[in-house]
Amino acid sequence: MSTLTNMRKRYLSDPAFKMFKKVLPPLSDTEREAMEAGSVWWDGELFSGSPNWNTLLNYPKPSLSDEEQAFIDTKLKTLLDMLDDYQIVQEDRDLPPDVWEYLRKEKFFSLIIGKEYGGLNFSAHANSTIVTSIATRSLSAAVCVMVPNSLGPGELLSHYGTKDQKDYWLPRLAHGDDIPCFALTGPEAGSDAGGIPDKGVVCYGEYQGEEVLGIRVSWNKRYITLAPVATVLGLAFKLHDPDGLIGNKTDIGITCALIPADHPGVEIGERHDPLNLAFMNGPTRGEDVFIPMDWVIGGQDYVGRGWRMLVECLSAGRGISLPALGTAVGHLTAKTTGAYAYVRKQFGMSIGNFEGVAQAMGRIGGYTYMLEASRTLTTSSLDMGEKPGIVTAIAKYHMTEMARTILNDAMDIHAGRAIQLGPMNYLGHHYFGMPVAITVEGANILTRNLMIFGQGATRCHPYVLSEMEAAANPDAEQGAKEFDTLLSKHIGFAIGNVSKSLLNAFSGSRFNRSPVSGETAVYYRHLSRMSRALAVAADFAMLSLGGELKRRELVSARLGDVLSHLYLASATLKRFEDEGRQQDDLPMVHYALQHCLHQCGVAFDEVLSNFPRKGVGRLLRTLLFPLGIRYQAPKDEITVKIAELLMTPGAHRERLTHMCYVGEKENDPVAIMERAFIAMHGVKDIERKLAKATKSGEIPRKVSLTEKLQIALSAGIVTDQDVEKMHNADQLRQKAIQVDHFAAAQFKKGSLQPGKAA
Repeated sequence: MSTLTNMRKRYLSDPAFKMFKKVLPPLSDTEREAMEAGSVWWDGELFSGSPNWNTLLNYPKPSLSDEEQAFIDTKLKTLLDMLDDYQIVQEDRDLPPDVWEYLRKEKFFSLIIGKEYGGLNFSAHANSTIVTSIATRSLSAAVCVMVPNSLGPGELLSHYGTKDQKDYWLPRLAHGDDIPCFALTGPEAGSDAGGIPDKGVVCYGEYQGEEVLGIRVSWNKRYITLAPVATVLGLAFKLHDPDGLIGNKTDIGITCALIPADHPGVEIGERHDPLNLAFMNGPTRGEDVFIPMDWVIGGQDYVGRGWRMLVECLSAGRGISLPALGTAVGHLTAKTTGAYAYVRKQFGMSIGNFEGVAQAMGRIGGYTYMLEASRTLTTSSLDMGEKPGIVTAIAKYHMTEMARTILNDAMDIHAGRAIQLGPMNYLGHHYFGMPVAITVEGANILTRNLMIFGQGATRCHPYVLSEMEAAANPDAEQGAKEFDTLLSKHIGFAIGNVSKSLLNAFSGSRFNRSPVSGETAVYYRHLSRMSRALAVAADFAMLSLGGELKRRELVSARLGDVLSHLYLASATLKRFEDEGRQQDDLPMVHYALQHCLHQCGVAFDEVLSNFPRKGVGRLLRTLLFPLGIRYQAPKDEITVKIAELLMTPGAHRERLTHMCYVGEKENDPVAIMERAFIAMHGVKDIERKLAKATKSGEIPRKVSLTEKLQIALSAGIVTDQDVEKMHNADQLRQKAIQVDHFAAAQFKKGSLQPGKAA
């Protein structure tokens, strides 16, 4: 060993090793399993301080197989035509029987089940596309489809089931003979799945007339989607073996079992009322219910492994289902709000021409582009075989929050048109529904404050997890040796990032490389700067706060915001390249990237201003942003341009809103608005003639449209054909801006009578 190495070990790595053991947060068993269960993907590049942008651009483009596309073109379209969301939510409070039967028959519940068991075995991208399309039509129907294809018996059995379990259950699930649900959440355990109080005890009991080894389990679960109609219940509980019947360990841990809903002792069938939506959701209970050991998913070999199973499956589901709902809101609000803002007139002009309305429309368009980009990039990772827990947490949190924001914008623009429920209202049920998505699979507050950076800082950092493992090595000498090697690399990594951050600050990121030319090149350079700044800030936060970082949720959340917006920006750039650099889409791209960089700047400013160690916060500001944080929110001209694009028919608008369902029926609410929008665009030249004549005094200002047209016809300003075309368009416009109204007798006192609390 060289003298230099000896000195480094004696004066640097050995003292650091001892300090590391003290300050680093200890990893609990559940935390370790959560980290080991997932994989590091593009999030690792963003955490590295030097992301390889060619790696991002070389990821496969999202695509559908011929079989998947045919399913979407035929069976999905048929389903969408069958759905009447007003009837589902306000009248029946359930999907119609023919829709339930169609979902079963056409295997909408078996998108992820293998073909050898009768399922469709579709890609994550196809799964997401199907759910997104359904959700633009009916959130209630979308939830009913997405749950069996997300966390549930189908996925758990496919990954972990025994051969007998797969051979029996998967064909029944694939053909709709059984409807599954999965019971995880309870009154004392919502986002903290590891804290579930539901208990099972290994024992012998009677089953089918014989005494067999099994489990006596008690549970009290709530918020379980599909529970009221489920025929088979997936159940998570903590397993104990006080008599040592299956081993030497008394507390075995979280275990997952599959229980037929008609099994004696299973209480199921009651319903919750989730914000007046109509998807099936309810409680389930059981007290000392005996189940055979072979009902444990995976059999006896998988007892105590439920947490690992859940983390892996939650990660995938979190990246498909809930982001799909958020993306659906983008497609729906962009299409309908753009149309409404053109059709609805105030003070003689379309309300979308008012800058205040245009600002909200710009946000809708920019966010929608970003939502679709994030959806496709995230599902691409899953189809590549990755299980990127941090990426899917980012997608779940930010895509549902963006959906909530643009729903508020759409409601604001539609005003009274959006708040009167009825068959004409295409926004109201989505407005009720987004808070549901925000609370599922970990409430968003928890996801942002604890998961994204809390796990990402350790999992995605190139050295920290390995250093923690070295520090925890029971062989202290070997651990110290490994730690010394890692620390040496870590120090070089940190010094490089600090020096490059200073260079970026004084050069305006000009020396960073971009894989492309043109208007988007500058964004790659600035995102590389933000990546380096995040790497430096993460190192300082972990070094100065140690185990306290777990409790400093605001620091963790804001650093997570930086990582998240780096990911959202990456997805936007990837989509732009994948789609052939469509120039009409540049306003949305500029909006998304300027928004993400601005949000990174806001997050950094808040971290540095509120850093618990004030001196560390000031030092970081000097190292990272010595000239200030200068990223600004999207420019006004960009938001106005996006508003204009949303109010103009064309390929650009179809790309942005292509998954929004527009029915062919006369009374389809989105189709009514779209027909009026297209018709009004068809008469814009006639409107210009009338406006010009009104301005010159040839036509009086304060007269009806019919009178204006008659005067203009007499004066030779318009033709008979123009008059007919204008009347037809205005009739469609008048119909589109109407709201539903009902006879007073139709309003009756609600008949819901809550039962006992569950």
